[in-house]
Amino acid sequence: MPKVPVHEIRFGLIKASIWQNQTKSGGRFNITVSRLYKNGDRWVESSHFGRDDLLLVSKATDLAHTWIYKQQNSEKGGSHE
Repeated sequence: MPKVPVHEIRFGLIKASIWQNQTKSGGRFNITVSRLYKNGDRWVESSHFGRDDLLLVSKATDLAHTWIYKQQNSEKGGSHE
């Protein structure tokens, strides 16, 4: 069974995928950021970004950071944001 992200954030063709890995010290999160584009009839992902993509990459990674922070805070039983 392929591993799937625990959460995704999309801004148009920009996607931040959040992955969770279990370690001895608990869950750890990582993200991958990609740009979707169409190659013929097929949608593919690239890790290369143009100038006009950068603001959306920044927004997606900012929201990914917030989502991870909240997840880790709730796992610890905290309610501080």
